Amino acid sequence: MIRFHCPELTPESRTARLPESDSQHCIRVLRKDLGDELEAVDGRGWLYRCRITAPHPKRTEVEIIECVALPKVWGPGITVAVAPTKHLDRMEWLVEKLTEAGVDRIVPVLCRRSERREIKRERLEKIAVAAMKQSLKAVLPRIDEMTPVGEFLKECKTYAEASKFIGYCDESTPRALLAKTYEPGRDAIILIGPEGDFTPEEVGAALEAGFTAVTMGDNRLRTETAAFVGADTIHILNQRFL
Repeated sequence: MIRFHCPELTPESRTARLPESDSQHCIRVLRKDLGDELEAVDGRGWLYRCRITAPHPKRTEVEIIECVALPKVWGPGITVAVAPTKHLDRMEWLVEKLTEAGVDRIVPVLCRRSERREIKRERLEKIAVAAMKQSLKAVLPRIDEMTPVGEFLKECKTYAEASKFIGYCDESTPRALLAKTYEPGRDAIILIGPEGDFTPEEVGAALEAGFTAVTMGDNRLRTETAAFVGADTIHILNQRFL
């Protein structure tokens, strides 16, 4: 069954109204009508079985028949902080794939060598919603506004329990293989820089904030590829050892 996204839903809800985009898809594309049933998710880990009470292409009303917990299928929290790519379609691809694989938070970071200095978070959130529904999840990753990397590093200093990793290309900095460094079961933060890489000062600030310099392997990866491989490595290790 095709799922819809209705962020206004809560486990206490008895009725709800689908957003306009989902209403249009439900009524005009799928030809749903009065009394038809559908599934909706709230993006916070709950799945709702609903019945249409007032079909409308802009504001379909539904009643809640059943509410079921559908928590994330991965265990520890995963945060991916990445400098958005010059070509926005690559960043959109990354958000889609990270959502499909499963992460808790995506932080676009602004670095000194960033070629893209602004994003359209609303567009990225729409892509994440579509990927969540397509992959049959009920948990939507939080997507932050563009955040200066220095501010993000200051925030990360307070996360003493999380494993923190910075992917860095400069071979003069000692780096460990992520797959051999991450301890399964721990929350993970992965920081990936722009196409021009981090500056030495940014790397120094990350190491001071408790990050470990890592590599994803022997191949040189694009920014968006490195970010995805890092998150997927965390998933694989947790699936294997937990």
